[in-house]
Amino acid sequence: MPTTRYVSLWLMVLGALLQLGGCIEQRRLPYIQNPQYSASSPITVANARPQYRVQANDVLSIRVQSVQSEFNELFNTTDTRTIFNSDPGVMFLSGYSVTEDGEISLPTVGKLKVGGLTVEKVQELVQQRVGSYVRGANVMVRLLSFKITVLGEVRAPGRYYVYNGQASVLEGLGLAGDLTEFGNRQNVKLIRQLPTGSEVVLLDLTDGALLRSPYFYLLPNDALYVEPLKARTTRANANNLGLVFSAISAVVLLLGYIRLN
Repeated sequence: MPTTRYVSLWLMVLGALLQLGGCIEQRRLPYIQNPQYSASSPITVANARPQYRVQANDVLSIRVQSVQSEFNELFNTTDTRTIFNSDPGVMFLSGYSVTEDGEISLPTVGKLKVGGLTVEKVQELVQQRVGSYVRGANVMVRLLSFKITVLGEVRAPGRYYVYNGQASVLEGLGLAGDLTEFGNRQNVKLIRQLPTGSEVVLLDLTDGALLRSPYFYLLPNDALYVEPLKARTTRANANNLGLVFSAISAVVLLLGYIRLN
């Protein structure tokens, strides 16, 4: 009987050690680590957001304001008062889609080449062309198709629409509910679509230099993938082994009880 107890005890100790092996070090969890940062002496980090240039399949919202209400209604397919509460599919159908040739087609004005231009330049172009038809018209252009995808070890993976032109990587992860405890904060993949193909960049969320990175700000169609830590696999294996050891321990105790009787 003592031998049976010793075997059971060793199995329990081994299971506990496996559980501890799956623990995550505290120093690997905080973001933007830098000993120079403090509340008493804040540090300003300069970082300009890269300019996004309109691409094929983008969707633009174009609003025209003038004294001629009939003319305005020709262009205003989206309502800025409800745009933030609107379904993304509705916005897509009601906006101006950029063709593969980089063009949009406006009523009366006709086709405009907007591919490769910034949203600000598109607004200037539309303003110039609409102004030739209506004096004193005011034009506002916004990008509707600013969406990102967040996958991996986050609490709510999925696709999210962003209505902030200065959205950062941290804001994108915040939309997905932040990383889980098993998310690898030192190895987050940013997949960015470029005219020449896909670009993959590895980001370290614990490094203070991230604030100065040209990839700190998100662009439309960016995807973030958070890799799992090895501790997740260890914890999963430990749970499975824990069940096995518990079963073995129960069998050993049962056999010891049968021998005594």
